[in-house]
Amino acid sequence: MDIQSYMHTLGKQARAASRILAGADTALKNSALLAIADELANAREQLAIENTKDMDAGRANGLEAAMLDRLALTPQVIDGMMEGLRQVAALPDPCGEISDMSYRPSGIQLGKMRVPLGVIGIIYESRPNVTIDAASLCLKSGNATILRGGSEAIHSNRAIAACIARGLEKVGLPAHCVQVVETTDRAAVGELITQKDYVDVIVPRGGKGLIERISADARVPVIKHLDGICHVYIDDRADLDMAFNIAVNAKTHRYGVCNAMETLLVHEGVAFEILPRLAEAYGAKGVELRGCEKTRAVIDAQAATDEDWATEYLAPVLSIKVVADMADAMAHIDQYSSGHTEVIVTEDYGRAHTFVRQVDSSSVMVNASSRFADGFEYGLGAEIGISTDKLHARGPVGLEGLTSQKWIVFGTGQVRQ
Repeated sequence: MDIQSYMHTLGKQARAASRILAGADTALKNSALLAIADELANAREQLAIENTKDMDAGRANGLEAAMLDRLALTPQVIDGMMEGLRQVAALPDPCGEISDMSYRPSGIQLGKMRVPLGVIGIIYESRPNVTIDAASLCLKSGNATILRGGSEAIHSNRAIAACIARGLEKVGLPAHCVQVVETTDRAAVGELITQKDYVDVIVPRGGKGLIERISADARVPVIKHLDGICHVYIDDRADLDMAFNIAVNAKTHRYGVCNAMETLLVHEGVAFEILPRLAEAYGAKGVELRGCEKTRAVIDAQAATDEDWATEYLAPVLSIKVVADMADAMAHIDQYSSGHTEVIVTEDYGRAHTFVRQVDSSSVMVNASSRFADGFEYGLGAEIGISTDKLHARGPVGLEGLTSQKWIVFGTGQVRQ
């Protein structure tokens, strides 16, 4: 296969489809989503057959149990894919929304209209259900998409792509609105992320290595985050029972997620009161503690290094630092944060307001667990990923994050004087 020609063809088809999809009304897009759900239901047996090929190959290639679990298209996973399509169909459609209408002294009326980005390239690993998640969000937001899943899920993704194509064609939309890259050749990724004429934005979903590569090589804008080094700061004016619950939940609710706390910052005025309680709770859950010198004077912990403060563990490991005050906590966050999510626990409104204003991350919280930094929890219905960039989309990226705004002007014959 000539990869360059193949990807050029996909890009050209996606661009043409994006123009049609941009003009599709909400009812048509919702019909397409529901039709795809029906096609998945009708193709359960075929999906299982194709997924078995991937599972067998994965076992033969020594895939870890966790990877195989993510790869499996069980009846429950297929049900979840269908339900996800129905949920996205029920979400408000951001496209065409007009805001900030006003009249200018010249007599023109202007405002902003929300519009699709155009063509979105999504590169992801392992879970074939991401094919449906990504396709549904792009369709509802009026974007054509090119999906490049992992080679370990190629048969499953092809089978899902066939369901998507049939659902689109059933309602009169081009099958090219959603295209799954058919080749496992890695050169296809290199072509996709450099197709400036056809692709408007790239969304990488996977491990840090994948995202770093995409970010370094892409010639198309990328929506991404690399690390989730999230902090919780317990102020000396915190409700300590609340602080205890938040600090335990933020770390131990799930370990391998980007919105889990990796560093706990504690005001020195409450360290002797709160840290022993937390250490006991973390110990009961098997969390390894690494602390600064002041922390280790209060509880048993390994000595933390500069590398610990800059590490996203994604594991039952926690760094703890005792700080002099909120300014000291914010300075630490400024130095080591990945820009994902930061939390302050305090009953002092003034400090909370200062923290929210001055801490520069995509989500900043007061008296709540960092685990809430999630598209579903934010009421977005679903998310395509998290962005720690500052331009266009920031934080959990849902339907609105897959759109932009353009100025619209209405006149009655005005000319510039």
